[in-house]
Amino acid sequence: MNGTSFQSDIRFWLRQGNTVNHLLLWNIIVFLGINILRLVITFSPGNVAYAWTFDQLALHSQLSTFILKPWGLITYMFTHVGIFHIFFNMLNLYWFGNLFRGFLGNQRILPLYLLGGITGGLLYLLCYNLFLGYVDATMIGASASVMCILVATATLMPNYEIGLLFLGSVKLKWLALALIVLGLISIPDGNLGGIISHMGGALLGFFYIRILQNGTDLCKPLIWVFDAETRREQRKKQVHKFKPKKSPLKAVKKTDDNSQLKLDQLLDKINEKGYQSLSAEEKAWLDKVSKEN
Repeated sequence: MNGTSFQSDIRFWLRQGNTVNHLLLWNIIVFLGINILRLVITFSPGNVAYAWTFDQLALHSQLSTFILKPWGLITYMFTHVGIFHIFFNMLNLYWFGNLFRGFLGNQRILPLYLLGGITGGLLYLLCYNLFLGYVDATMIGASASVMCILVATATLMPNYEIGLLFLGSVKLKWLALALIVLGLISIPDGNLGGIISHMGGALLGFFYIRILQNGTDLCKPLIWVFDAETRREQRKKQVHKFKPKKSPLKAVKKTDDNSQLKLDQLLDKINEKGYQSLSAEEKAWLDKVSKEN
């Protein structure tokens, strides 16, 4: 594969509008950057670039340090050093992120990733400062964010089955439960703060879906911040709200002569907001078109 072909593949990958791909890319970029700095130490033992960068990106448990570096609550969830750490986190993010995206849309991926990581980070701080005393520990990794998306997906569709090597088909609810139990029973082995952060992400993922099913979307404020289309739609609604209503006698029913255009619009809507965002009429029309074809 030549350089031009590789660049074209990357551009196409990013232009798909899949936030899962964007998150994978940023995690990989940070991983490569920090490990290049780590490699420099081998040839320049006195170099402090790696230690300084790690210190800036990690989440610090000591409150006095955290107050000086609060951005760690965000940056830690994009930072990995170990190859297996990032491999398994990104593999799970790819699998479960795309499953979640297919049902609830692309626009909720980044908000839920951030909320899961923030919840896990805050529980990590709470755990260290209440139970472990005055300890200056650090935490990195996307595990809390990934656990949040994984458990949210399992809560949304608990009986959905995926194939696992050596195990065969496993329902999502049992996979999520197994990961939570494994995390809890490994607490005596150390890394209490890290495991607590994973559980924080898992709890948020569960409650996010339960609250969403009751009509409240915890991601809505962040969706508005990150998604320009959502802001445009909201502005249009506000404009239409104050427009005078037309007389029903003058109303003209418009027919859509371009079925392909309508189909493309519905597919784009599913890609951004998930199949559940379609109205009953849109679902019926899509079903009709699929049967005709």
